[in-house]
Amino acid sequence: MTNSNSNKNSAHKNQSRAFLNRRPVVLPGWKAQLIFWLLAVLGLAVDLGTKAVVFDWLAQEPGNHFSIIAGFLRLVRTENPGAAFGIATGQYHILVALSTIALVVILASFYFGGQQRTIVHVALALFAAGVCGNLWDRIFNNGYVRDFIDVYYRDYHWPAFNVADSMLCIGVGLLIISTFFTGQSCQKRARRQK
Repeated sequence: MTNSNSNKNSAHKNQSRAFLNRRPVVLPGWKAQLIFWLLAVLGLAVDLGTKAVVFDWLAQEPGNHFSIIAGFLRLVRTENPGAAFGIATGQYHILVALSTIALVVILASFYFGGQQRTIVHVALALFAAGVCGNLWDRIFNNGYVRDFIDVYYRDYHWPAFNVADSMLCIGVGLLIISTFFTGQSCQKRARRQK
């Protein structure tokens, strides 16, 4: 009995030491802060600015659309009451809550994720700008997100989107690219340690 108690005590002490020996959280440096906040604010401004300008301009165009590349790309006035592809249409409170949670997760990932890679900081900034742009619309545009980019071929139309949606997609792409580089660097480190 004494032997099992001493084993439990030593295991508990080892866990306590492991907890105390954890590396402290390293907050992003000034360069990462500059990149993140500059891109997030600039991205948000571009998104909201393009929505306002295009919607005002298209209100004066016949049919509320303008062809850029005939048969492929045009600007339209569309308001989406849901998320991507019309998912959760009319679920205003759920969409606002999910966007708010996403923004908190993005900021927590930036500040406490321990990432030192610029590509990850850029991706998180684009996520923040995209989420904020669509959240702004949802809150201040009666639950609707303004979309104006229409890519189509004949009668097939990709769902209309905006600059915020584009930034979200680019952010995902950058994170995917980042994982490829991270995987390669981990493999190189493992080979060196052998």
